[in-house]
Amino acid sequence: MATTGVEAVWRIESARIVAALTRFTGDFGLAEDAAQEAVAEALVSWQRNAPADPAGWLMATARRRAIDMIRRRATLRDRYTLLAAGSPGEATTEPEFDPDTIDDDVLALMFISCHPVLSREAQVALTLRVVAGLSSEEIARAFLVPVPTVQARITRGKKTIAAAGVPFELPAAGERKQRLGGVLSVLYVIFTEGSTATSGDRLVRADVADEAIRLARTLAALQPDEPEVHGLLALCELTAARFPARTAPDGSPILLEDQDRRRWDTAAIRRGLAALAIASARGLGPYGLQAAIAATHASAPSVAATDWDRIVLLYEALGRVAPSPVVVLNRAVAVAMASGPEQALTIVDELIATDRLPGSHLVPTVRGELLTRLGRHPEARAELELAARLCANERERSVLLRKAAALG
Repeated sequence: MATTGVEAVWRIESARIVAALTRFTGDFGLAEDAAQEAVAEALVSWQRNAPADPAGWLMATARRRAIDMIRRRATLRDRYTLLAAGSPGEATTEPEFDPDTIDDDVLALMFISCHPVLSREAQVALTLRVVAGLSSEEIARAFLVPVPTVQARITRGKKTIAAAGVPFELPAAGERKQRLGGVLSVLYVIFTEGSTATSGDRLVRADVADEAIRLARTLAALQPDEPEVHGLLALCELTAARFPARTAPDGSPILLEDQDRRRWDTAAIRRGLAALAIASARGLGPYGLQAAIAATHASAPSVAATDWDRIVLLYEALGRVAPSPVVVLNRAVAVAMASGPEQALTIVDELIATDRLPGSHLVPTVRGELLTRLGRHPEARAELELAARLCANERERSVLLRKAAALG
């Protein structure tokens, strides 16, 4: 099996493997280290002889590596004896991928990664690394920070969890509620990375987005009375519904106004609207408001027929409960559609004046679109070329360069 095959299996199974290893060893950091050693061995071994069950091979190899690592730790010799011997039949009869417990395992792993002993930055970085399987480079691009910063957050996070003796288990209901915000934040970032990849040659990484949706569904089942859980699930479902129409067969992006809405996933839209209805009954928070925006798009027959005034109002509400420069930028796009580009350009220029999104390609992208609509083509071309230089996703960059070239 080629290197890409190992990467594909790891992307799909990493969370389950690390979760099962953490339950097996009781050591979060050791579990990930053992899993990484198994991947390194697979990169060599699978070139010669690809296993029939790649995920099972990784799990078995990682368990052996975990025991070897425990053996090497003199201070944990007693634990190694316990793991090596175990109770009768314990190591051989317990299923490694029990379908009835695997979701709880992964969710427990998420709650560990989002433990309050960690900073929010460490929570997000650590969970993206060990649960979503994203690389340090991908996480760094998502947060616009240097790669060494992300790596340091991950290392410190694992050491902090080990020092605090955080157990591998789902927290009690009361504690779970306190840590829910961190878990939702992580799921949102994972889904966002899948919805629009920060780098690489794919616009959409459906595998990453699907994992966020799967975990959001599990979380909704565990926390049915939390409106923001349903709000996030609705947002993910409604956004993912557009995936089939967002790219052409060759992988190139298709802009919203050019998408064939008949290709939108109507089942995902129904699921999203159902989740939004549950969230709305309890009061919409930041994720619920974003879901309401996505629902407005999903119910419109075209861009022109979209209720842009409603979207502007929803973004204004979102800006009050969860202010951020990205919300301001998105509101500017909605204002341009509802009231014209000139008013929207004023909003974007104010955002630039405060330098609230440094280094992001999104601001020059939006500004270039607004200037194009205003007929200021030389300025628009300069903005779109700047956006292309800042954009790390090859597919997005190609669209920006095409738009810039079309301005002459």
